Amino acid sequence: MKNYLKIISGSSNPALAGEICEYLDLAPGKIQIERAPNDNIKVQIRENVREDDVFVVQTSSSPVNDHLTELLLIIDALKYASARRITAVLPYYPYVRSDKKDEPRISISARLVADLLQAAGADRILTMTLHSPQIVAFSRIPVDQLWATSLICNYMRGMNLSQAVVVSPDVGSADEASAYANRLELPLAIMDKRRYADDEKAVIQNIIGDIKERDALLFDDEVLTGGSMIEAMRILKERGVRRIFAGCTHGVFSGSAMEHIDQSSVEVFATTNTIPLPENKPSSKIEVLSVARIFGDAIKAIHHGESVSRLI
Repeated sequence: MKNYLKIISGSSNPALAGEICEYLDLAPGKIQIERAPNDNIKVQIRENVREDDVFVVQTSSSPVNDHLTELLLIIDALKYASARRITAVLPYYPYVRSDKKDEPRISISARLVADLLQAAGADRILTMTLHSPQIVAFSRIPVDQLWATSLICNYMRGMNLSQAVVVSPDVGSADEASAYANRLELPLAIMDKRRYADDEKAVIQNIIGDIKERDALLFDDEVLTGGSMIEAMRILKERGVRRIFAGCTHGVFSGSAMEHIDQSSVEVFATTNTIPLPENKPSSKIEVLSVARIFGDAIKAIHHGESVSRLI
């Protein structure tokens, strides 16, 4: 039975898709995406994919809604072109932060995205570092979640961390910070953040752990404006930290985030290319690490029916 592996890229992050194809020694799948005069998106697969194992690479980057619609149309086109299996490769999951009903009469958008992917014809989802673990349970099709922890840790090991400590910006992030601390074999400190009223800004009351005259490492799954992390850096400097290094899997960097990072006390801010950085807002402090190999190895494993969890 024919079972070719093919990679199709949407328009959200063609550079990452190209790196994955290069790593797997595959030519990118042929696709044409156009916008009609009435603002409709037209998708056409420009090669035979009948009975193929197709992976569609599309991340959640601006414009998010256009890229989500485009993804659904690509999956639908592949389904009606008789692809044997369709995997939605989502380096950054759309609407990932809308994962719970924390206000009256709102949509749980992350669950809706899972439903839309299945309805369009996706057979499985491959993604990276979800904001909340429950998002996996929203989907009625298999979900494989990858992590960039080892990639970021390998980069940080080049920073001379003999006197370093991993700092969790709050108690809620302690599990993620602990995962980094364990991999780097470093101690862990936790910032005790308190909010005394619903409408008051959280205040850091105490830092549990030894940080004075040490280097601090801050990590998060994603950074939007960078406000919380930069505030944590300010507090750490006031408490006697020497150097500060930071990292995140998904660098959204909305608004003036890059400018704030440039002006902050961080030495290096490591992120990945799950989301393409704005070309007109470069930052001398941001180091972009490629997740192409991680996704490439996972795609190979799925295609050959092998374990993905062994890659984590």
